[in-house]
Amino acid sequence: MSDTGASVPQTPETPFPEVDVDPRLLEVLVCPVTHGPLEFDRAKGELISRGAKLAYPIRDGVPIMLPEEARELAEGE
Repeated sequence: MSDTGASVPQTPETPFPEVDVDPRLLEVLVCPVTHGPLEFDRAKGELISRGAKLAYPIRDGVPIMLPEEARELAEGE
């Protein structure tokens, strides 16, 4: 039996498993800090808020929109 929902294994070439999020969900989500737009980084599995300089993780296809769970963006990222 094939598992078509399997995630991409983490390797040095792909440091983060690619994730998918419902495009309709991405259209309505905003940063909880700035209420501004978010960019979807599929390769890292994050939603990026340039205004807040935060990257919100996506776990099991669910965006975790809590500022305390977000990663601060590095300079130039």
